[in-house]
Amino acid sequence: MNSKGEISQFISKYFLHFNAASLVDAAKGYEAQLNGGSKMLVSLAGAMSTAELGKIFAEVIRQNKVHIVSCTGANLEEDIMNLVAHSHYERVPNYRDLTPQDEWDLLERGLNRVTDTCIPEEEAFRRIQKHIVKIWKDAEAKGERYFPHEYMYKLLLSGVLEEHYEIDIKDSWMYAAAKANLPIVVPGWEDSTMGNIFASYVMKGELKASTVKSGIEYMTYLADWYTDNSENGIGFFQIGGGIAGDFPICVVPMLYQDMERTDTPFWSYFCQISDSTTSYGSYSGAVPNEKITWGKLDIDTPKFIIESDATIVAPLIFAYLLGL
Repeated sequence: MNSKGEISQFISKYFLHFNAASLVDAAKGYEAQLNGGSKMLVSLAGAMSTAELGKIFAEVIRQNKVHIVSCTGANLEEDIMNLVAHSHYERVPNYRDLTPQDEWDLLERGLNRVTDTCIPEEEAFRRIQKHIVKIWKDAEAKGERYFPHEYMYKLLLSGVLEEHYEIDIKDSWMYAAAKANLPIVVPGWEDSTMGNIFASYVMKGELKASTVKSGIEYMTYLADWYTDNSENGIGFFQIGGGIAGDFPICVVPMLYQDMERTDTPFWSYFCQISDSTTSYGSYSGAVPNEKITWGKLDIDTPKFIIESDATIVAPLIFAYLLGL
């Protein structure tokens, strides 16, 4: 990329110290990885989809600046929910002032709150449910099994949701991922609305649990992908903490120690955006050097930690990568 746009120039000129400088260093490190032929994993925790990260992350996918995603089941589905029910979302700027009664009133209106944003349960979940259940049942009838993200890809690419689109399709990162057939791992998918819905159909005897591939199968899928793509290194860009980050980073020590493939390379870059502080036993707040002791990162792996709000930091780093 020969030139940078105004956003990139601004952060390069004014983001000079502390977390601001870490942001710029991490962005430059990410870009250096891509320029060197390395691939990049991005992990999405928290409520990044509801925070509408897709407005910029979709373009990162389209421009091939991310090669695999690890996300929670919530982020997998909430991008699609925003796609089909955006006008029904409600923002609650004064969320810090809500009383328990205020929260109960939101529930009775069918609004599930995520910080300052309320997801409209009926319009979001139910608009998707009838279509995804049909896809699950059709697969089971054919004796087929797929991963959670593959079912979502089928849903998006089938076109059945098009009549419900309420945002520009280019702002949906899941649609961009589906079009690119981007590899995704979704650890702990059961801990999501669609995972709960699927479990309810299993309990009612209408679906088999095996129709959706499991977390162990996701780990073996990731292990094969890592093995096939690590020739020039694979970087790890972690947004938030939790299982979305912990699950995929473990693939390296698993391959090296448990599979005894001692030629497995460590992750070639690591950055975490987190507001978790280091504390006793905290994974999300652990500094990157701790990961050296677990066989995840090498001594010389470029390591960055940006202790800030990911909804501020991630769009700026992605803007830098896109030359904006």
